[in-house]
Amino acid sequence: MSSIERFDVGPRLSEMAIHNGVVYLAGQVPSDASADIKGQTEQVLAMIDQLLARAGSDKTRILRAQLYIADVKDLAGMNAAWDAWVPAGHTPPRATVEAKLAKPEWKIEIVITAAV
Repeated sequence: MSSIERFDVGPRLSEMAIHNGVVYLAGQVPSDASADIKGQTEQVLAMIDQLLARAGSDKTRILRAQLYIADVKDLAGMNAAWDAWVPAGHTPPRATVEAKLAKPEWKIEIVITAAV
């Protein structure tokens, strides 16, 4: 049986886990919720870069991205940040869903699964 390595384990969740060469990130949310959707998305993408680096991976190895936005009207701003971040030729499968997020000031939450 292969092991599971968990990072930043808390009472409710771990920030990420690695199993069988795949890294699973918890939902990432902005640290500064006063920013607009583009700014919040850029913050979250920077956190994803940091977590993937800790796991020995990067955004070119993303297997799946799940994006949750509080208001579908923010799709253009979110996509502007996403398009500037994702490398050409490495766009992962992605789902984008409008959802009520845990804190009303959050505009976006992103969940990533990537190969190590």
